[in-house]
Amino acid sequence: MDETAGIYAQESPYLERFVQVGVASGRVLRVTFPNEAEDDALPDHAVLDRIMAYLEGVEEDFSDVQVALTVPTDQRGVLEAVRNIPYGDQVNVETVARMTSGIDHTEEADLDLVRTALDANPAPILVPDHRVRDGPSAAPPDVEQKLRSLEGL
Repeated sequence: MDETAGIYAQESPYLERFVQVGVASGRVLRVTFPNEAEDDALPDHAVLDRIMAYLEGVEEDFSDVQVALTVPTDQRGVLEAVRNIPYGDQVNVETVARMTSGIDHTEEADLDLVRTALDANPAPILVPDHRVRDGPSAAPPDVEQKLRSLEGL
């Protein structure tokens, strides 16, 4: 991955908004969907190009993209499990809990932890929280619905 730190953005006709990626030390720090790109955002980055291709219908899992999951450790485990949900598949919060080491899918507090992690996801699309049908997404609702539609969910 490109090691250059910065903010990169391109407009997505499919989402009808920009996709903005923050990168540092070869890792994606954040993916956001603003109506306008930040003034200093640059248009060219390999990960951003891959996201744009995905939004045009190219099946992509982004498993090789390094994401800096700057969330508490217990939430990090949840988000790492979500990264393993295949393109075009959907699961529920309970299944994510089952997929996550150290979390009990029968405990409401652990299910709440899964929901909290999904809501705090710093990199929607790369960590595909839109594939969790009954959990929150960190992406705006209209973006989440378009991502689900794109994958036939």
